[in-house]
Amino acid sequence: MARLVLVIGNKNYSSWSMRPWILLKAAGIPFEEVMIPLQQPDTAARIAEHTPAGRLPVLKHGGITVWESLAICEYLAEQFPDAALWPADTAARAMARAIANEMHAGFQPLRQAMPMNVRRDRPGLAISPEVAANIARIGAIWREARTRFGERPDSGGPFLFGRFSVADAMFAPVISRFRTYHVDPGPVARGYMDAFWRHPAARAWLAESEAEGWPTPFYDDV
Repeated sequence: MARLVLVIGNKNYSSWSMRPWILLKAAGIPFEEVMIPLQQPDTAARIAEHTPAGRLPVLKHGGITVWESLAICEYLAEQFPDAALWPADTAARAMARAIANEMHAGFQPLRQAMPMNVRRDRPGLAISPEVAANIARIGAIWREARTRFGERPDSGGPFLFGRFSVADAMFAPVISRFRTYHVDPGPVARGYMDAFWRHPAARAWLAESEAEGWPTPFYDDV
């Protein structure tokens, strides 16, 4: 099989890049990483070398190029069926796909008010009603997934649907944001977040984010 190459932005800031990177690491799928620092004079030109869409991440697999985080995750699930990147149960899989898409397309107030910055620690941020509604919805999603599917005796783990799945990867940047801004979405959700940060893939992303050597003032000042 052709090698996988994942082109990403800074781990500290690139929420979209975090998703497929975490999924690949969690599944133990080998890949080559190419990092393009964001908000640099040559960023756009370097991204254009990989995709005309002008955005990261990008997955290259032989002659195939896939962009957009969710599309990359779907492609990986298709190429590596033994990795079980979606839940096996039909109802669980349906919900996992629905919430992954909801995360991909929604929660704009939260994204804008709480930009991802793994190295920051920013408690006490003022929460608008729109952001509070986003937080409440995310907490409700996590509680429903855990109580309906993840807490079953045969679920296989502490994640949304038991085993780590695409759905967990899609929510990974939100978990990072909640850590940075000290958001508490409730006890069930908090337990899920704790399990996420114990995962070796999440610990690796966190460690590599903190080791990055270049600042990006546009993001640091937000």
